[in-house]
Amino acid sequence: MSGDGSASPDGAEDPSQLFLDMLAAERGAAANTLAAYRRDLDDYLGYLAEVGVDPEEAQADQVRAYIASLEPRGLKASSAARRLSCIRGFHRFLYAEGYAETDPTAPVAAPRRAKGLPKILSVTEVDRLLAAARERVDAAGDNRAEARAAARMLCLLELLYATGLRVSELVALPRSAAATRERYLVVKGKGGRERLVPLTDLARDAMRAHIAHGVAHGAVDGPWLFPAESENGHLTRQAFARDLKTAAAAAGLRADRVSPHVLRHAFASHLLQNGADLRIVQELLGHADISTTQIYTHILDERLNGMVRDLHPLNDAGDDVGVNIVSS
Repeated sequence: MSGDGSASPDGAEDPSQLFLDMLAAERGAAANTLAAYRRDLDDYLGYLAEVGVDPEEAQADQVRAYIASLEPRGLKASSAARRLSCIRGFHRFLYAEGYAETDPTAPVAAPRRAKGLPKILSVTEVDRLLAAARERVDAAGDNRAEARAAARMLCLLELLYATGLRVSELVALPRSAAATRERYLVVKGKGGRERLVPLTDLARDAMRAHIAHGVAHGAVDGPWLFPAESENGHLTRQAFARDLKTAAAAAGLRADRVSPHVLRHAFASHLLQNGADLRIVQELLGHADISTTQIYTHILDERLNGMVRDLHPLNDAGDDVGVNIVSS
């Protein structure tokens, strides 16, 4: 079989081209998709030719070896996974059409994609964001619409950073949350699971001020702490995310670095940096499984390394024990 899509030297039809024709005819694949598949197949078929294996006779070990060869060539795990998807489709086609007796890709696992660290803001950057929101409230003056919008944004920011709520939980808080005398909120999260979320004095004050601004400027009573502007229901996640970008720009922060989820990450990261237990942070975030919270273990590693550096009796000034703690 030829790797360039032409007929094989013996005049037989090229199964790789038949595979692409099938994608175009039966699945309606676009020209760009077909071109990408053609490039991936050509690279794979070239590799098989180098090791002297016909694609119809390929085994799982050869497919794995090809996928493993992609990383040293600079392909990311996501690109390798996409290429494996193409190869799977090709070998399934060979098997279904009778060109091959087995599908060698069946036992081959996709490359693991490395989990990226969450974007976070420093404590100083969060302080700048909150300070800019407070300045906006002060500057609103007698402008009713601006005063309400400024007080609402400050309340949203104070609550989000104080509690680490999911944005869906935050925007759907009931109006009664502002009247609580407790120092915590009862929040219903994913799967209907309820959890207690502590409230700071700043967050409680911001909720009361937000309600007061609404009452003073003619807001209609309703069931939501953050009612929608022009329709029934509460503020949408999309509207909050959009307004947050504007607030970030006003604070001198890059808008693409700030989102509701980034502030949730900041809440968790700053707690851990200051000594909070990972299990406690798991409870506060509403994670059902500790493995979800373990994206923050890099912070624990830094803290533990710092503790060893500062507290270990052998690590006196001028000594470098060279201790490095790595999470398993």
